[in-house]
Amino acid sequence: MDRKLTAVLAAWLLIAPTLLNAQTALTLKGKITSAEGRALEGAAIYLDRATDSVLLRTDLCDSSGNYTFINLQAAQYCLVVKMIGYADYKSGTIALQKDTALPAIAMQQNNIALNAVTVAAKRPLVEHLIDRTVVNADALPGKDASTLMDLLEKSPGVTVEQNTIQLQGKSGITIYIDDRPTYLSGDDLANYLRSLPASAVDRIELMSNPPAKYDAAGTGGVINIRTKRTKEKGFNGNFNLNYIQGIYTRSNNSLNLNFRQNKLNVTANFGYTLNNNYNDINLNRYFDTTIITGIAPKFTQGSYVTRHSQNYSGRLNVDYYLTDKSTVGMVLSGLFTQGNSLTTSTSKLSNMQNQLDSTIVANNGDSRQFKNGAINLNYRHDYDKKGSQLSADLDYVVYNTQRSQTFADNSFYPDGTMYDQTLQTSALPSRIDIYSAKTDYTRVLASGLNLSAGAKSSYTKTDNIADYFDIENGLAVPDYNETNHFLYSESINAAYINGVKNFKRFSLQAGLRFENTIAYGNQLGNPQHPDSLFNRSYNSLFPTFYSQYKLDSAGRQVIGFNVGRRIDRPNYALLNPFLSPLDKFTYNVGNPYLLPSYITTYQLYYAFKGIKVTFYYSYTSNRVDGLVQIVNGYYYNRAGNIGNSYDGGVELYADLNPAKWFNIYLYTRMRYLHTVTNFYTGPLNTSGEQLSFRPTLSFTPGNGWTLQAWGTYQSRFTNEQFIDAPRGAINFDFEKKLSASATIELDIYDPFLFQNNSWQIGYLEGTTANYHSISDTRLAQLLFTYRFGKAIKNQRNHKANGVDSEKNRVGN
Repeated sequence: MDRKLTAVLAAWLLIAPTLLNAQTALTLKGKITSAEGRALEGAAIYLDRATDSVLLRTDLCDSSGNYTFINLQAAQYCLVVKMIGYADYKSGTIALQKDTALPAIAMQQNNIALNAVTVAAKRPLVEHLIDRTVVNADALPGKDASTLMDLLEKSPGVTVEQNTIQLQGKSGITIYIDDRPTYLSGDDLANYLRSLPASAVDRIELMSNPPAKYDAAGTGGVINIRTKRTKEKGFNGNFNLNYIQGIYTRSNNSLNLNFRQNKLNVTANFGYTLNNNYNDINLNRYFDTTIITGIAPKFTQGSYVTRHSQNYSGRLNVDYYLTDKSTVGMVLSGLFTQGNSLTTSTSKLSNMQNQLDSTIVANNGDSRQFKNGAINLNYRHDYDKKGSQLSADLDYVVYNTQRSQTFADNSFYPDGTMYDQTLQTSALPSRIDIYSAKTDYTRVLASGLNLSAGAKSSYTKTDNIADYFDIENGLAVPDYNETNHFLYSESINAAYINGVKNFKRFSLQAGLRFENTIAYGNQLGNPQHPDSLFNRSYNSLFPTFYSQYKLDSAGRQVIGFNVGRRIDRPNYALLNPFLSPLDKFTYNVGNPYLLPSYITTYQLYYAFKGIKVTFYYSYTSNRVDGLVQIVNGYYYNRAGNIGNSYDGGVELYADLNPAKWFNIYLYTRMRYLHTVTNFYTGPLNTSGEQLSFRPTLSFTPGNGWTLQAWGTYQSRFTNEQFIDAPRGAINFDFEKKLSASATIELDIYDPFLFQNNSWQIGYLEGTTANYHSISDTRLAQLLFTYRFGKAIKNQRNHKANGVDSEKNRVGN
């Protein structure tokens, strides 16, 4: 199948020169001046579709008052011009049939002081581009006082489960902000996204099949969050205060500042997150004693976990404009997290008649300090307003984790007599360094063909130490079965080429990416275990292809097809071969022999106004995952290349407006997953269907109020050896805009406690098991947002830096 993809790409590249002359994308340009003829730098230009006033493009006038829209189709358009201090201007219908230079537009000064400027053009909630789906944040009701994580949870196809972000039900998502990676994963990423205000977000780009310029790593795709950009000189900012009350208290707070003066542009973000949570877990395991001997047939465990953490984040972006076309920049970011958890559990071993054999009471503590720092140096040169550009990035990222654990277990006979007492401690420091350099070049030809190419090289090294000690008679004795020291390094070198061509109704895009990977791992020995090492080198090609056809001249009906290949490299923690205990009966086990898995995804879609239907199919070979294995009654979660999986389904987005004050947004997905692997108990062949449903009802009754009711539902689902029970939630948002600058919001999450996790674990040798967990999901959230200062002029966000896929493989 991959050879066929490469053949398709090669064929398209061969015929592209012939297609270039078939049709030409059109350009519309002009100039905005005052009534006296003075150029109005920073005037906002909105290009609307004349038939329904839907906003298609925006531009800001340069220092000469000029604006340009490129790659337009022959159609009817309308211009809207906005400038503070001037009356709004709206043109008549512009019938674009060839490259057109409009006469200069003279804006009339408005002597009436305006507190706020409102854009009259309607911006669609979702736009369907050839290689991505774009969610326009301003079109989402009730988002002014929300966080960036709230926006993601309400975006089509995006699911957030236990701080894991999924797209089309797949994990392995790479998150960017303004084409820059966030450098974070798991809880750290979730806390950072919750510290950023939704009011600063312009749009969210969802790419389940990303183009060739993005790293091929990650089976789930790419989500790129683009922040708002304005072009007025001065200083502005906003702060967000957030208080959350459930069983425990939480808080997300942020301060965002922007400054532009002459050639200097500075933006900064500071966030603080307080997180308190709990998990009430019940785990039941049943053993067939004819197969597994030496253990009671029934094992029940009740655990109560409390977690506390504080997170401090910061991001500083500095741009200096050498000329009108050249920019140098620097981005500094960091995160400091300090937290701890305490798990109190009671495990009971008994026979099937519930006659107690023994009881084990455990108190396990976990303390963690996490530091992340990153620096990016960048350069960008714009050759013309068509989009021709050269960019370069240098990056350095460091992760430093200090973690300690204690495992205290007391064992009792049925009469309450203690017969065993154990205490184990551990120290788990780790460090990860990532270095990266990349460059990208884009050239837009006169024919309208957009060609881009680039190269990237990255180097990662990790150093993980795990020291475990048994405390015996007050002395710490090393446990060499679990103590280890793992070193790992990896180099990835890549190059790509990509081409985009728009015709009157038909658009094509194709790309090819090459990546070379060289990996080296060394498990240092201890007095009881010898050294071991491995090295690996492999090359991979990743073709991508996109096509889109407009069924009508206005582009209201669109069909499209895309296909692409990606890679999933195992994260660094999974490659460490030693045991990592979760409790006395449960362990994680790494695997240094893990190989990368490859995924090929096909998508076919049809879009009409606010409705889109997508059919997708993915094939994953050599899939990397962790499956639970039973050895003498102990549970081991072992990572491995479990086999192949076949994932397909259909998605539906619908954005409906029955009335001006009432909006219905619906996302639903029917998914089918089939996996085939050789498991330790024999062949494992499973399949499952799942229905996901997420409706959102928004009401805008007036006087600054926005009311929302939204929810989620996922049906029962079989995924390999796990069977997930149905779950869902119903939530309510109440937002009040107090003024043009201030917004307050009250949110109620999961008031009926529908959101819990339950599953069964099957295909275990001589064992069945089930799990149920309740956490602090019934919440009341109060948010306040305030904006101050002037909008910033000519704020520019540099394109992506080089560290993208590597950061998501830290596996914290």
